[in-house]
Amino acid sequence: MGGTSAGVRIERWAEDDLGLLRQLNIHEVREHTGGPETEEQVVARHARYVAGPGPGSGNMFTVVLLPERVKVGSVGYWERVWHDEPVYEMGWAILPAYQGRGLATAAVREALALARAERNHRHAHAYPSVGNPPSNAVCRKAGFALLGETDFEYPPGRWMRCNDWRIALTG
Repeated sequence: MGGTSAGVRIERWAEDDLGLLRQLNIHEVREHTGGPETEEQVVARHARYVAGPGPGSGNMFTVVLLPERVKVGSVGYWERVWHDEPVYEMGWAILPAYQGRGLATAAVREALALARAERNHRHAHAYPSVGNPPSNAVCRKAGFALLGETDFEYPPGRWMRCNDWRIALTG
């Protein structure tokens, strides 16, 4: 499973992607999402990603730069209920050396295409911190509509001010 666009391909998260998750677990990547996690948290997250689709585990993918075939980040979507509506929540991360090239936007578009093909939910949302201009730009460039600011709990037990971006998955 996977797709290609603008020099990236997304591929289903695999057992051998733990090293990538460790590389993404740095302040520069996680400063807007609660900071770096402990090794135990990273290993647990990796196990959820590998387990794949299922309640709360979502659909996670690596972002592969082409033609080099270098794994440069992650993108995914998972189920949640938002304002009484079942939706997909989306998230992504790109290694600092590869940021600013449109790779996250291309990967998000590929993930959205897969989410649309599933025909499970009407909308997908993303909740980047109001203080994270690059992730908010990804939302705008990928076609999400800004619904406004909201308080959002992430990680569990930590509240943050974020923007609520939404995109239609069905007609």
